Amino acid sequence: MPLIVILVECGMELIPKEIRKHSAVRKNLSSQIYASQILDNALHHSAMKNLKNSEKRGRPDITHLCLLNALGSTLNKTGNLSLFIHTINNKIYEFNPEIRIARNYNRFKGLMAKTLIDGNIKVNGKHLISQFEGKLQDLINKFKNPEIILFSSRGKLVNDYKNLFLEALSKNIIAIIGGFQKNTFSEELLRLSNNLISISEYSLDAWIVTNKIITYYELSHNIQ
Repeated sequence: MPLIVILVECGMELIPKEIRKHSAVRKNLSSQIYASQILDNALHHSAMKNLKNSEKRGRPDITHLCLLNALGSTLNKTGNLSLFIHTINNKIYEFNPEIRIARNYNRFKGLMAKTLIDGNIKVNGKHLISQFEGKLQDLINKFKNPEIILFSSRGKLVNDYKNLFLEALSKNIIAIIGGFQKNTFSEELLRLSNNLISISEYSLDAWIVTNKIITYYELSHNIQ
């Protein structure tokens, strides 16, 4: 079975209506430019101060780097990765292994804005990004008897990667990684599994965790 990676609570959303009239937003917003419609802390910091859960919002760059690491991996190229993102607003998207995510950040924001608006990205009849209709628990329920691992700096430290993925490739393993800058998983996410694991004595960026988890899986199952 492929490793199932879910990047959760990603700071990926369209600019909320309640701040669209703020000067920091109006300065860059254009209905003709998809990229300008994504909430971005680097541009909209002053407008975001009063938004609920603001510390997890407006960071599409984190999702971008995680996706580049995941989709560019050997695991993905060999067909052994299933990749999803779950946004701070509880929208879920699946990424086709064949998609080529733009390296350019603004082009990436444009792609994701179009995805959030249209619900999917389709080219020549093939879905490259597809919206999953349901909640995170509904997605997890699709997989038979999965082992769910939540990766967090607050979890139990595992020093040896060989102890992470002991199950055979026939087992569904779901790796849940926080796609946010600060804070920790919501209570709803923590209820998904008691298996809270840390892979470092240090707090690592989400894209580093994504890279390490995928690499550890490749090494554990000799995927080259």
